[in-house]
Amino acid sequence: MSRSPNWAELPALVITNLFQHLNYHDRLQASSVCWHWRSAIFQPRFFKDIHFDVARENNRKNSFFLQSLAHIVNEAKISFDSCNLYDVELTTEILYKLSKSSCLVSLILRPKYATLITPGRFYSEEEWNYIYKLFVEPIKTLLSRQNPPLKVLDLGCSEILALHATDFLNSCPRPQFLRQLDFASVKQDPSHYALSMIEPNLFEKCNVLQQISLDYDILCDDFLQTLQLLPLRRLVVHVHGVDEDHPGISEAAWACFRISNPHVELHLTLVCAYEAVDILHSHILRPSMPLSHLKVLFCDRINCDALEYLSRYYKETLKSMIWVDSMRIQEYRNIMELVLRTEQDPLVMMAWRCKKLEEIVIHGYVLDPHNLVGISRLRGKDLKVLEVSRIDLSMPSVMMAPFIEEISTQLGQKWAPLDPKTLPAALGYYPVSDEIRDQYILRYIRNGVMP
Repeated sequence: MSRSPNWAELPALVITNLFQHLNYHDRLQASSVCWHWRSAIFQPRFFKDIHFDVARENNRKNSFFLQSLAHIVNEAKISFDSCNLYDVELTTEILYKLSKSSCLVSLILRPKYATLITPGRFYSEEEWNYIYKLFVEPIKTLLSRQNPPLKVLDLGCSEILALHATDFLNSCPRPQFLRQLDFASVKQDPSHYALSMIEPNLFEKCNVLQQISLDYDILCDDFLQTLQLLPLRRLVVHVHGVDEDHPGISEAAWACFRISNPHVELHLTLVCAYEAVDILHSHILRPSMPLSHLKVLFCDRINCDALEYLSRYYKETLKSMIWVDSMRIQEYRNIMELVLRTEQDPLVMMAWRCKKLEEIVIHGYVLDPHNLVGISRLRGKDLKVLEVSRIDLSMPSVMMAPFIEEISTQLGQKWAPLDPKTLPAALGYYPVSDEIRDQYILRYIRNGVMP
């Protein structure tokens, strides 16, 4: 009498070969046949990456990930509430487990806020020791591993972790394998913060580095000269304050950098840079910058000279311009009032001159609908994003319909200004906490991260 086949007794090699022919969803479904089939799925070839979403309600899921997947994945991302001490400590447990992995080559941290809460006071010795033991040491352990070497490290714009950038680089015995380093930060207090110091020679051996993010405070001509030796595809720079002793970066240094890196994109972001925004055009921007993306976030004013500078010098490189403030700040709200002295709208000039411009986002400022139509006609379907929330209020709403229809036609997609009543809280009329503002800032910054 023939015995029916027992699928649970198939050799693991046969099951593995079967799994290789299935997509991710079907593979998970097939692995539910029995315990034997389920055990065969936990292999590096089937799980390349993992995302830990740290929260009490996800404890069971994250524990399973740590036990079954943490040691086999190549890439790990950790999202956590950095203002919740319980979640912060859970995150450190995950970091220590991952630091022992023999497969991990990419670590990305995604704190929910710019602040990283600790038991001690901000910038105190207790806080420093806590961060060093629970965050810095496991990251250094990962970096110090010889095989395989870590290739991607993203600190998630954490101010306190960015201060340890030198420690991280000194811990890496094989910097020639690093492909992405994100050390730029978002400051808890943009007017008062500790300066990070990184020696440029620490990057000299990073000869496959494609992306790096840094705070403007540490950059100078010599630093840029070192970076121009690397095969960078993206340089991300965050500006908060500009110290009076900062030497700045010369036009000559940017010119040499651009010649050495003809394909690099510069992403320049001003974050709550209340003073730096006024000198953006005179002290920070330089004609030879390979500027492709500019973000000005919550700086409380608009700089029309800087907007005009963009259209004059970045005709061949500029792809995105984002200028965001909340509606509750009333100073210089109407761009048209500022435009009267120049007799031209700098946004229209930007749309006309900048051949690669794909995105314009303006919040917190009143725009003339006639000029928005002009922008849409000049850029057409090449303008993928035109996001605004304040239109000239002197015009009756019934008269806005033709403008909206014309802009939609020119862009090749349905378009309308965002409704001020449904804007994110950070953009509204009412004061919000720094944490809510930081969430919005981090969303915009992370939209520019390389996949």
